[in-house]
Order: sequence, then structure tokens, then C-alpha cells
Amino acid sequence: MKRFWWVNHNKTARQEIGGEYLWSPKRDANGARNQAYDNMRLASPGDLVLSYSGAALRFIGRVTDFALTAPQPLEFRSAGPNWSKIGWRLPVYWTPLAPPISPKMFFEQIGPFLPPKNGPLNKLGEGSQKTYLAELSFESFQIATQRALFDEQALAVGGGNHLMFEALAEELDDDIENQIEGDADLSATEKATQIQARRGQGKFRANVRAIERSCRLTGITNPQLLIASHIKPWRLCTSSHERLDGMNGLLLTPDADHLFDRGFISFEDHGEIKVSPRVDRSELQRLGFEQLAREPWGFEEASASWQAGAFAPRQCDYLDYHRREVFVA
Repeated sequence: MKRFWWVNHNKTARQEIGGEYLWSPKRDANGARNQAYDNMRLASPGDLVLSYSGAALRFIGRVTDFALTAPQPLEFRSAGPNWSKIGWRLPVYWTPLAPPISPKMFFEQIGPFLPPKNGPLNKLGEGSQKTYLAELSFESFQIATQRALFDEQALAVGGGNHLMFEALAEELDDDIENQIEGDADLSATEKATQIQARRGQGKFRANVRAIERSCRLTGITNPQLLIASHIKPWRLCTSSHERLDGMNGLLLTPDADHLFDRGFISFEDHGEIKVSPRVDRSELQRLGFEQLAREPWGFEEASASWQAGAFAPRQCDYLDYHRREVFVA
């Protein structure tokens, strides 16, 4: 079901509108949970977002994919120097509202429909500086947009493939590869070894094959049919050790690799397969994973009955990261 959101950009409107995304830290500076940041992970493809900056609503956007863990955008460095370097990146296609709308024009009308906590507006009808992304009811969304026009066709289909997970992950990987290429402290051999690991090749693949013998999801053992996949994604590794560590890897078939990298499946330490409740069950069936699609689903998350076998302690550390930062729960 489609949901509706309101974002208070504050200092980053130009970067986020131009870059077609939203970005936030995952927690407050003191480590506390923040509902406005948790909302980044709740937003789903097809949801609509109102963009507030400069005392007005100026854009409307459509979420094109689930948020993914990503470094703070380079263009944020002057706007948020004290923010965490890793956060949530939510791809959004934006189109302008004409004319821009001041919330003060409809504040009395929308007030009864806004949440009492973590709302997008303060008592003066201005964007709340304490709230980044807030959920709206359908009624409040209608009130906010009824005074402006926007290109409904562009909003429905805009963004194309460049705002899907695969393209965004590739772009982030490219950025990391460029940083490695430009690192004067690394030898040519060290650079090549780390870059080969990006595609699951070279030393990383050999290290994984020394630990893993088959696909944890399908049981296939033919190495020609298996991909050496990072548990903690290559783009999020903080050292060459993590990029090359065999304990940070699994052997997976291409379809299983895609589900795992995308965060639609993960694994518990003892081998239970976790399936995201936000993945289309019919798509799992078409991929041939009928047992995953048939599982009864819990309220927040589901664990399939398939057992992949217990993992080594060092693998469990990486899996904990995957469950927290990659799995779409």
C-alpha cells in the first residue's frame, strides 16, 4: 500500500533534489534511535514524498527503490560535517510543484491530520528542524498538494533504471574503486587485488572457496555456477582486510546472490534463512525458490525453515552487519 512522506531538507535540498535521493544518518549523534531516520528504511517503491525547503513545498517525489546503506554524499561535507559517514540513501525521482506552497496557507486545515509526535511542522506552521522524514496521512497529503500542479505522468514513470538498486550500487562501487586507484599508499598489485574482489574474483574468491563449498541457499557445488559474494558489501568495507577476508564471503548462485546483495534474504548464525516480508512472493516462485515463497510470514520478519548450516564465528560478525544494515526488514 502506498504511503506518503514529508521531508525537511534544511541545508541539503539542492544536493538531494539534484542528485535524486534522500540521505540521512542512521542514528542521532549520541547513538539514539530517531524515527525520522528509521522512516528512511520504511519508505517503499511507489511512495510519494513532499519536499520542503526555503519555507515552502517545492517538489514532489516518487520513491523508486528501498533505501540502501551508503556513505555520506561527498557534496554534503560542507552541509553536515558532523554527521555520520555512513547512513541511508533513498532514491527519489523529483518533479516541481507549481507554484511552491507555504504550509502556513493550509496549516489550520492540515493540523488535525498531523501526528502529535515526529510531525513535519512546528506550531508556527514552519518545517520542524527536529524532523527530517515524517509520514503523512493520505488526507494531509491531499490538503498539502491541492493548491499546486505537477507533472503526474513524469512522477509516475520518471527515474528509469538509473534510480534502481543495481545502478546505485554500481555507482557507489565505482566511487570506492576510484578512491583505491588514487591511493598513493597502495602498490599496483594491492590495488588490482582489491578491485578484483569487487567482482568476487582473484584472491577474495580463493579465500571464500577455502571456507565455503556450496551455495548456502540451493546446495549447488559446481564452482562454475557460483559467485563469491561479500556478506558485508564491498562498497561498505572499511579496509582491504574486509574486502579480501574469506570469512566475509559466501558462494551463491546468481539468483541467490542477487537476493542476498539486495537484502531480500539473509541468514541467522545457525543457518536459518531469513526472508524479507517486503519481497514479492510471486517473484520468489518465478525464481524457483518456492519453499521461501510458501513460508508463513510473521508481523515484522520471517525465517524460512531451510537450514544452511551453522556459520563460523567470524562469519557471524559479518552476518550481524548484513542483518542490521542490508537486510530489508
